[in-house]
Amino acid sequence: MSKLRSLVAIAALSLSVSCATAGGGKGGAPNFTLNGVDGRPVSLSNQLGKKVVLINFWATWCGPCTHELPHLQALYDKFKGQGLEVMAVAMDGPETIANVAPFVRRQGLTFPVLLDEETRAVGLYNPQKAAPYNVFIDRSGKIVATHEGFANGDEKLIEELVEKLVRGEEIAPAANAEAAAEVSAQ
Repeated sequence: MSKLRSLVAIAALSLSVSCATAGGGKGGAPNFTLNGVDGRPVSLSNQLGKKVVLINFWATWCGPCTHELPHLQALYDKFKGQGLEVMAVAMDGPETIANVAPFVRRQGLTFPVLLDEETRAVGLYNPQKAAPYNVFIDRSGKIVATHEGFANGDEKLIEELVEKLVRGEEIAPAANAEAAAEVSAQ
């Protein structure tokens, strides 16, 4: 019964779940390197194959994004010791990029917050520039789910998915073929 409830909850969250790797290749999720708000370069490849990775695409001008980030911080605090890495990719452009670092400080975000002014990571994972947009990568480096948007209650369902991934549980493929194709196409 618990598995059925979990699957229904994940479906209700409109997660696009797929067993396919990004780009359709054997290499799994494509790598990117971006500078953090501290100026240091951070590469996705340093986490792939070691940790569960949640890539969050957000912007300071996006209300749902700024509401979701404290929940992601709580998830990170709870699961980082079990192998979760959160990488928040700021999609702010030249007119708002200066707002990112002060926002990160005010919110007390401790996971890597990366600046993507040239839309390198956005082009790989979120070409429609949805915000917020989450990409879930399992320990093998395979994209297993995506989630667009944020509404009250989503944080519980996202936590359930993260918990399954850090425990090493497989995520069932999406019943919706279009959702699965979305991840495969990226």
